Parts: sequence; C-alpha cells; structure tokens
Amino acid sequence: MITAAARIEDLTLGITEEIYVRASLDATFAALLEQLGPHNETRESVPMPMKLEAWPGGRWYRDLGDSNGHFWGVVQAIKRPTLLEITGPLFMSYPAVSNVQYRLSEKDGGTLITFHHTALGLILENHRTGVTGGWKYIHEGVRRRAEMARLQSGVAH
Repeated sequence: MITAAARIEDLTLGITEEIYVRASLDATFAALLEQLGPHNETRESVPMPMKLEAWPGGRWYRDLGDSNGHFWGVVQAIKRPTLLEITGPLFMSYPAVSNVQYRLSEKDGGTLITFHHTALGLILENHRTGVTGGWKYIHEGVRRRAEMARLQSGVAH
C-alpha cells in the first residue's frame, strides 16, 4: 500500500548486471532474442514461451492461444547486434512501468552484455525480491545458448 510517507525507494527498482559470453556479438544477440522469446522459461524450468517482435514498436508478450495472453512490453529500440530496449509493465499486472536495456559489446574474444532494468510504480515486495534471480536465470540461459551454438558450429575458444 502506498501512503503519504512513501519513499522514492519504495516506488523504484534498479538492477544492473554484466554477463560475459564466450560467443560472437551476432550469436549472443540471436541467443538473447531466442531466450526472451520462444525458449523462455521460469526459474523452475517450466516453459513460458514468449513472442518477441524484434523491430521498433514490436510487442513482447506471452501468447496463451485463443486470443489470450499477457502483454509485457514494446520494443523501444533495437540495433542489431548491440542494443535491445523494451518498455512496458513486464510481469507486473499493476500500476508500474519498466525499461529493460541490453547493450552488447565485443570484449576479450567474446561478448559482454550490460543489462539494466529500471522500474517505477507500485512494485510488490515479492516481485522486488524475486526479479534479480529471475533475470539471472534468463541471462544464464542466454549465455548457455550462445556458447552452445558456438561449440556446435565448431568455432574454437
């Protein structure tokens, strides 16, 4: 509940993470789109496939079929293979808005993903405490997927 004494810290969320991937920019960006899209899953390894329309204004949503689902956001900016930015409510079905930004750069023969999730609004405590672990799980999936694709293509480390 928001009271007159609510602090700005109670209404904001800020997460930053860096993920090093032993794969090219292109392979890592492709893995990111796959992991956020059709290969998305929960931390309990339960499939939660999403649709990610990877163009400016494209939607990011969970399609449950028969015109049912959950809107997560819209692609605010995309510049293959170095930037993906999404704005929207994400998993929060209440008054809140998020900005999620992935910046990819070449580093030490691989790719460095710099991730930021910033949110403003009524952020429930269980979401505030669980979101960091959720992103880490997704990012580990991106890393594994990109590195596996690199190994399958026969590119040496």
